[in-house]
Amino acid sequence: MASALIYVVIVLAVAAVVYLLAVLVFGRGEELEPLRPGATPTRLPPPPVTGHDVRSLRFQQVFRGYKASEVDWALDRLADELDDARQRVASLEQSLREVESSGRSRDGDGSTGRE
Repeated sequence: MASALIYVVIVLAVAAVVYLLAVLVFGRGEELEPLRPGATPTRLPPPPVTGHDVRSLRFQQVFRGYKASEVDWALDRLADELDDARQRVASLEQSLREVESSGRSRDGDGSTGRE
């Protein structure tokens, strides 16, 4: 009889440990209130978004979430491309301003440039 009682106590102790581990890993089953359609808990800075903003962006990690190293690699690459694109746009805008200003200075001699 004593050995059966010890067996039951050991089974209950193992079950309690398994339950506690499951609660720690998976949570206690609480549910968050649903987000509005189209809403996300991730926040972005107001436009214009820069490469630094993309590099500093972090997502919530969950037990079955994303592989952080892959997402970080993708964000770094996107940030570099965003910085390069903004730099090219700024360079092209500067070139356009220079062309427009040189065109105005040539037309400044009184002629309209049309015949």
